[in-house]
Amino acid sequence: MSDASTLIQRLMPERSLLRLAAFAIVVMIVFSVMSKPFLSVINFQSMGFQVAEVGLLSLAVMLSMLTGGIDLSIVSIASVSAIVTSQLFAATGASQSSAVTPVLTALFIVVGMLAGTAIGLVNGLLITRLHITPILATLGTMQLINGLMVAWTNGQAIYGMPDIFLAIGTGTVFLVPVAIIVLMAAALLTAVFINRTATGLRLKLVGANPTAARYSGLDNDRVLTLTYLGSALLASLAGIIIASRAASASADYGTSYVLVAIVVCMLAGVNPNGGYATVTGVIVAAFTLQMVASGLNQIGWNAFHYQIVQGVLLIAVIGLNTLSDQGVLSGRLGRPRLRRPPAPGAATSEPGS
Repeated sequence: MSDASTLIQRLMPERSLLRLAAFAIVVMIVFSVMSKPFLSVINFQSMGFQVAEVGLLSLAVMLSMLTGGIDLSIVSIASVSAIVTSQLFAATGASQSSAVTPVLTALFIVVGMLAGTAIGLVNGLLITRLHITPILATLGTMQLINGLMVAWTNGQAIYGMPDIFLAIGTGTVFLVPVAIIVLMAAALLTAVFINRTATGLRLKLVGANPTAARYSGLDNDRVLTLTYLGSALLASLAGIIIASRAASASADYGTSYVLVAIVVCMLAGVNPNGGYATVTGVIVAAFTLQMVASGLNQIGWNAFHYQIVQGVLLIAVIGLNTLSDQGVLSGRLGRPRLRRPPAPGAATSEPGS
């Protein structure tokens, strides 16, 4: 086999990340040509403020996909975190910023995130104790939480948050949005959890082959419960970012983020059947999709066109991954094809004939 073919085979496990990097470069070049302000600092700052919440929700979906499941309740969990935190501020008269200290702000954020993370525990128990499939269990909790939040807030948005809280979603540090710093910190901790801890290894093993993991002595139920707790924790953090950037909390905010998070995970090469995912891929995919949204907006396309692009990207990525998994692409890129054995009774030529 040639050196080029050997190199291609070595790169095949990271083919999704390589394709994603190439796609990101193409997107940047295309929109920078079509719109001159695209490469400006202000535009990238604007994208940074928006991509943080999408990135956090995508990391939450990635964790659930890593075990072969999916969490459709991430936006509802984010709403719980945002609304609980906002209600705590409202109860203390947060319109007077001087009355809210950093310690009190941190306490309210922790309480809100704990409330959202509790939904992850409910998801885990539904999946492990009642043996409900993840897609149905999280769909049920999504509907339940949406109804409860609408009833609690009477369908109204909650305002009146202090400036110290709003700085999380709108502030900058040396021109870098604070929300991006939060996203990168969460991504780093998630990567360490998946790749450097025993629990993260068990999570990947359960996703790759749950039967083999069970026979190996792993407690699959415990691993799945921890997975959905981690997913809810990331979604709760996204809720804090959403509330601080929008300066309000609403039960119906970000309903389309579930689809966006799934598109990001597929674009990042996350295996929906479990066992493989990269945090780097998810972050790059989130930024790439945000560049697409920003670029389309600058050239005059609306949100409906962006939804069409999302659907096209989702179908294209799934189709490309399917072809790669079936060996169609690798066979065309230099991998030797296995010769089909002759049918029984077929005539064969003798050596030297």
